[in-house]
Amino acid sequence: MSKINLEMIARELNLSVATVSKALNDSHEISSKTKKRVLDKAKELNYQANPLASALRNKKTHTIAVVFPEIDNNFFALAIKGVEHIAFAKGYHLLIYPTNENYQREKAILNLLQNGRVDGIMISLSTETKDIKHIEHLIEEGLPVVLFDRVNYTVQAPKVITDDFESAYLATKHLINVGCKKIAFLSSSAHLYINKKRLDGYKKALYDNHINVEKSLIVQCTNNDIENQNIISKALLENPPEAIIASIEKLIVPCLRTCKDLHLNIPHDIKLIGYSNSHIDEFLKPSLSAIVQPAFEIGKEAASILLQLIDKKYKKSISENVILPSKICVRESTSIS
Repeated sequence: MSKINLEMIARELNLSVATVSKALNDSHEISSKTKKRVLDKAKELNYQANPLASALRNKKTHTIAVVFPEIDNNFFALAIKGVEHIAFAKGYHLLIYPTNENYQREKAILNLLQNGRVDGIMISLSTETKDIKHIEHLIEEGLPVVLFDRVNYTVQAPKVITDDFESAYLATKHLINVGCKKIAFLSSSAHLYINKKRLDGYKKALYDNHINVEKSLIVQCTNNDIENQNIISKALLENPPEAIIASIEKLIVPCLRTCKDLHLNIPHDIKLIGYSNSHIDEFLKPSLSAIVQPAFEIGKEAASILLQLIDKKYKKSISENVILPSKICVRESTSIS
């Protein structure tokens, strides 16, 4: 017979794993009635907690982990600086784990971190991550978790994000205002919530301005730069757009290279705007219009919430979404020809 875990108890009682975990840990957030139901069911199923993991967690390491997709991404570099700003001031050390956009690596890292070496974890999901059971397992074991930027809204943990719908809407509207109607949207992983929100914002801006959404202008890209150059090149040749929105920072360089290879002048032949937190955007020729996310502030806020969870001082809903605004920096790459 397989070992009884919190997920099984939750399923039997039609409760969330987080509720079961809190009930077993006598949390003030859970009613006495629910606690009794959970305790009775745990006894009935002969549930045995993991004493080693509990003992390790009860002894603070004053260390937190940040698990994130890409080490060479300006957004994550700034977000980690924000985490450091808060963590070091509170006497915490940081462990940094890039997943390289790989789900299996992400899963292996989180499994490694279950052994009590950290007091809490911040995580931004890889483009491959669809199944979130490895994150839910951490939460059911009582380890504090905060998601940031790339999140899954079904996870019962605080999330610190920016308004991806609004930023994509404003970027599309800006391109429409400078005379563009055929606007390509370079999509990242279709299942990521940030991609869905940004795509929805793009579509809504077109709809509000009475412009039809062309399926051929929504271009699905990959994690490989060479593949993306070929994909973008094909899209620009088969149905040439007047402008491009690069939905993630990683797609900007393939865009620039492809435009150079096809001898397309930015902004005269085609306009370009992308999500970017790079300090060199204003020094490019032409300078790059960009959607700039509050990366440093997101890191600070996520770290602050995580430390409150660790100290059991977090007073808000465990499923709270903290939304920080992004801004549009208009530069030469979207100027009127």
